[in-house]
Amino acid sequence: MDNMPEMIDGFPNISGNEEAVYAATTAKANEPVYSDTPYNFNNVKSAVAAALHMHQPLIPAGGDDLQTAEIISNLKYMFEHQGIGDNHNAGPFKDCYQRLGRMIPELVNEGKEPRIMVEYTGTLLYGLRQMGANDVFDLLKPLTVDRRYQRAVEWLGSPWGHAVAPSTPVQDYKLHVRAWQHHFASIFGLDALSRVKGFSPSEMALPNQPDVAYEFVKTLRDCGYRWVLVQEHTVETPEGNGPQMKHIPHRLVCRNSKGESAEIVAFIKTQGSDTKLVAQMQPYYEAKGLDHITLAGKSIPQIVTQIADGENGGVMMNEFPPKYMEVMRESSGSNTVPMNCTEYLELLEAQGITISDLPVIQPIKQHFIWERMKGGEGPDKLNEVINELSKEMYDFNMEGGSWTNNISWVKGYENVLGPMERASSLFNEKVIKAGIPTSDPRYRKALFFLMSSQTSCYRYWGQGIWTDYGKEISRRATAVLEHDF
Repeated sequence: MDNMPEMIDGFPNISGNEEAVYAATTAKANEPVYSDTPYNFNNVKSAVAAALHMHQPLIPAGGDDLQTAEIISNLKYMFEHQGIGDNHNAGPFKDCYQRLGRMIPELVNEGKEPRIMVEYTGTLLYGLRQMGANDVFDLLKPLTVDRRYQRAVEWLGSPWGHAVAPSTPVQDYKLHVRAWQHHFASIFGLDALSRVKGFSPSEMALPNQPDVAYEFVKTLRDCGYRWVLVQEHTVETPEGNGPQMKHIPHRLVCRNSKGESAEIVAFIKTQGSDTKLVAQMQPYYEAKGLDHITLAGKSIPQIVTQIADGENGGVMMNEFPPKYMEVMRESSGSNTVPMNCTEYLELLEAQGITISDLPVIQPIKQHFIWERMKGGEGPDKLNEVINELSKEMYDFNMEGGSWTNNISWVKGYENVLGPMERASSLFNEKVIKAGIPTSDPRYRKALFFLMSSQTSCYRYWGQGIWTDYGKEISRRATAVLEHDF
């Protein structure tokens, strides 16, 4: 069943094909994605993995009245209101979403070995299609389905609505993850979905509350993901230290208060000014200074991993294309090579190294908790310990870390979180508990509004019009749930 429709009743295909999606993400779990890689660890001194995060929120701005305005892509709004702020960047933004479709074939046709990882949120994909930007998909599709380019471009999964994991109800977060898989498969096919093995959390936000962190990792594993990107300063060793070998994969182990444990491979995104680092391909030059290290008795190359917004800022819009082309040409055939993370992981396994050989990390600040309780003592004990630590340590919190770690995803945004939480509670009560089929048009409609309301932009950009957008979409989600069910 590789012909899932992209749109159903005016909404993106985000639910209703769970069996097909599950089969696609698990059936080929043990088959290598990079069986045709030209690399092995004997001919590679070091590697670099660069990823681009692409996102535009959906906003109720297709009209003058907030309560009746059509929900459109923020990119469409930018095109239609060029004189406001930096909306003149709408054209360059759109080009950023499609230019890899020109750059990668050019490099491959030169006999080079380009690599790039990309992550497009569901709201961006839907918004582009809704505004008629079909030329973007025309350029992206060959990168995804044509065997000549498949090893060059690795797609990463994401939550459909750019929801931040620490402050999104865990049952909703899983809906986001599955919805993105549905949507991606409806555009590019189930076979393409079967090759999506890595996950990129929105804002690089990793939950550190133990029960939430456990559910986060369990969701990723249940949805077929093999690895996740994490930010260097959001993880720690079980002893509470920062990771020492940040240029190799780690084993992210998350324990909950019931004593259960879930784990997944984690590649560490190192700290730095993200867009500038990637736009100028600085990770490649860092990688050139690295050499093999020993892991589990085997000599392996280190890999420098970095992700940045793929469109934001002049440096990304203007400097990235020529620098990327230069580095791909220079590195092809050298001993410091561009390599995607799944490719690296499969080469690691070819060396006989397993996940159990990787150094262990956990979400930051958890060591304080496990010094005072044991897994299995339950959520009440966990809450008691968290409250104690919050009183004793001014900087202790369980809101999770992200690459915007100076921003709380909770404090100060009660006016958004209240409506969001009400919509979430209603969806759980009237849809999930009521057993409404995921193929029911009402389910898809309600899910669309629920997930759209949980986009991080409604908090990241502060109080004002963006929080108004968030409250309005939450209101619409609530209205659908109260009226249609």
